[in-house]
Amino acid sequence: MFSAAPTPRRVLPPAAEPPGPDAAVPAADARGEGPRAAGRTRAESTRPATRGGGDAAGSGRSAFFDNAKYLAIVLVAMGHSWEPLTGQSRTAGALYMTVYAFHMPAFIIISGYFSRGFDLRPDRLRRLITGVVVPYLVFETAYTLFARWAYDDPDLPVSLLDPWYLTWFLAALFVWRLTTPLWRIVRRPVPLALAVAVLASVSPEIGDDLDMQRLLQFLPFFVLGLNLRPEHFALVRRRAARIAAVPVFAAALVLAYWAVPRMTSAWFYHRESAQDLGAPWWAGAVMTLAMFGCSLVLTGCFLAWVPVRRTWFTVLGAGTLYGYLLHGFLTKGARSRGWFEEYAWLHSPFGEVAVSLTAAVAVTVLCTPPVRRALRCVVEPRMAWAFRKEPEPRA
Repeated sequence: MFSAAPTPRRVLPPAAEPPGPDAAVPAADARGEGPRAAGRTRAESTRPATRGGGDAAGSGRSAFFDNAKYLAIVLVAMGHSWEPLTGQSRTAGALYMTVYAFHMPAFIIISGYFSRGFDLRPDRLRRLITGVVVPYLVFETAYTLFARWAYDDPDLPVSLLDPWYLTWFLAALFVWRLTTPLWRIVRRPVPLALAVAVLASVSPEIGDDLDMQRLLQFLPFFVLGLNLRPEHFALVRRRAARIAAVPVFAAALVLAYWAVPRMTSAWFYHRESAQDLGAPWWAGAVMTLAMFGCSLVLTGCFLAWVPVRRTWFTVLGAGTLYGYLLHGFLTKGARSRGWFEEYAWLHSPFGEVAVSLTAAVAVTVLCTPPVRRALRCVVEPRMAWAFRKEPEPRA
């Protein structure tokens, strides 16, 4: 899977994207300011996209990565919709475990890959605040108010240090981005990040502030993304990788079907230590390493199936942050209304398919340009009034 690519090969474009509301895009590159930080010269940034994954329309975005982000967010929404079905369906449980093994790792790896050029320049810090911190504050508050209504709990406090449901990713991304310069100067960053994750998995004393367990246990995937290059993604696009992905995914589903009654899916959340899950401390180290390997393999298989060329859903890849933050209201709303308990047919094979398709359609709509335009002031605020204007450089 990681041997040299054959000749001729299709090379994916460098990691640089135009302006767009996507937390997976680094600050400068999100505004078209960072081609050199992403490993390109300014002359290279004006070249048309390559056939292997560029945007045929000449927007400068990578069709491959936009496709990957869209498909990953669809899997995130479908996984959340399957959660209430897993108690009565072993098949749903197997699908749930398999998807949870790689959907967030894939998303985080791509986020790390597009954070390679991040540094502490003022313009990039501003983008980090407007693109990550402000949406976190807005949606953490919105989700808490929503939970008060949906679960009839008017006393539920608004806590900006205790992320609720989906917002943990924004808190983690903020910290990961800030530490990017550190990971770029240390030797063997991925093993070091993996050691941090292992230590977190055996440390029950770590508190809930900023969902620190998730932040630390998912850290290796972000650091791995920081160290990937376009040629690494080209390797998984080889025909041999696409063919191998079929039996690998089949084996993963069979293993998950066997594991459903034998292990808790909480291991895939990376939200608690081994001791909190009722396991001995050493199980945390073993499971962290084993699941890191499994997640990488399945992420590679997932990326091998992602279309390289522009498709009908490529444009939706720029709106995945919208789909991620908004679909939680639909998922939690359905759970709070008791629909899965009231309508028994939802637990039938037909119902499981209907739930999956509904989740996919809903998150697709939330990623569309009209939704993004309507909510851009919330998810991607400009906030020029909040920052000092930088002095013009001297001639």
